[in-house]
Amino acid sequence: MPLPMLVTNHKTLLFLNTRELPLYKDALPGVHVQPLMLDTHRGIWVLRVLFEPGVLLPLHYHTGSVHLWTLSGRWNYIEYPDQPQTAGCYLYEPGSSMHTLTTPKDNTEVTETLMYVEGSNVNFDADGNFVGMLDANSLVLMIEQLVKERGLKPATYIRAPQPDFTTR
Repeated sequence: MPLPMLVTNHKTLLFLNTRELPLYKDALPGVHVQPLMLDTHRGIWVLRVLFEPGVLLPLHYHTGSVHLWTLSGRWNYIEYPDQPQTAGCYLYEPGSSMHTLTTPKDNTEVTETLMYVEGSNVNFDADGNFVGMLDANSLVLMIEQLVKERGLKPATYIRAPQPDFTTR
């Protein structure tokens, strides 16, 4: 059987070494972010995220699914206190999930995670009022703002090209 014809011929692998990339400390208080892939066209964001002990994120609703790996440390959703996520855990969250992430104050180490997210996090305050969204687009803007304000090294991450028309 002949090999398939390829429209796109990858001449090099698209890979990153997280040990060589900048980590954007306190992108949110106690939350350090390393973007790996931000696809604003398909709404996909892949991040390495480190959480300090005692972090409490806002209640958020996922418009798409999430794959989340815990590499070190411990965290849980306030709504599921008896299901802590620890090093080695993989969590799948279907779209329409709603929860509040926290890292226990008594954690003895930073909690390191790797997440693949589709769509947006719609964030709410303690009274259920809308406070904002987090998605691939807002992450690009957040990282660019951190780089500019703090004089940091620009982010290197994988991104998808702008969709375009075929030539006529």
